[in-house]
Amino acid sequence: MNDLWQLWSPVKLTLELASISTLTLLIVATPLAWWLARSKARWKEIVATLVSLPMVLPATVLGFYVLIALGPNGPGGGIASFLWGGRTLAFTFTGLVIGCIIASLPTVVQPIRNAFAAIGDRPLEAAATLRASPWQAFWRVALPLASPGFLSGAVLGFSHTVGNFGVVLMIGGNIPGRTRVMSTAIFDFVEAMQWDQANILAGGMVVFAFVVILSMILIEKRFARMRG
Repeated sequence: MNDLWQLWSPVKLTLELASISTLTLLIVATPLAWWLARSKARWKEIVATLVSLPMVLPATVLGFYVLIALGPNGPGGGIASFLWGGRTLAFTFTGLVIGCIIASLPTVVQPIRNAFAAIGDRPLEAAATLRASPWQAFWRVALPLASPGFLSGAVLGFSHTVGNFGVVLMIGGNIPGRTRVMSTAIFDFVEAMQWDQANILAGGMVVFAFVVILSMILIEKRFARMRG
């Protein structure tokens, strides 16, 4: 029973973390991607570069700075103190969510931005001639047309969170039942030479990765046929 819990607990925590992070990412990424796709501001590419930094920074570097931000001397410490009298958001599930959102943001923003940019001006101009407000045009025209980008962003954001290791380990540590997710659990099992448990989790992640890649290929082919 204990061995089963050792396997199920990180799986459950990983699914919870990926689901919450993905939902939050879509909420955060949508207005940001829209602005990056439609804005004429000269400095928007600087913002785009900042958003994309987690893609090229080593996970330990990104995790280190997020850890400082969430720690007692950073804004995270102030938030924790205000909300529940704690000293830090580091090594908590909330801190894990924040770290995964930052790490996965570019994987969600980029496909949504590309989808918004691909719409062009004509559908929105047509909506305006029909007296649709910018808000109505966004919800009734832009969002449906950009749905492939949202689907891709959601799949990529979810899978990136599931596979995250460096940032998760830096921010959350490896606390059983609280911050021990699948990637860190595999690391623990290998260190303890518990090969069977490590193989079960690692094999599950291989299958998950295969399903994600296959899904992305099928989604792309389906929407390509619809556009054709």
